[in-house]
Amino acid sequence: MAKVIGAIVVDNERCKGCEVCIPVCGPDVIRMSSEVNLKGYHYAYMETPQECTGCTNCGIVCPDGAITVYRMKVED
Repeated sequence: MAKVIGAIVVDNERCKGCEVCIPVCGPDVIRMSSEVNLKGYHYAYMETPQECTGCTNCGIVCPDGAITVYRMKVED
C-alpha cells in the first residue's frame, strides 16, 4: 500500500511568526526559526521533515497564507 509523505514550504517573508501552525501540527514537525525575516519576525520551518504527513492543517490555519503543503505517495 502506498504511504503519503508531506512537505511544507514556508514563505519566510510572509510569515509573521504568529505560531498558529505549531499546535495544529500532529506530528510536531514545525518550529520557529531563531533567525528573523526582513520584517523582524521569527518564521516557521520544518524541524523534522521526515515526520510530515502532509495533513495540510498548518496551511489551512495560517492567517497569512505563508505555508504551502505538498503531498506525495511513495511505495513501501
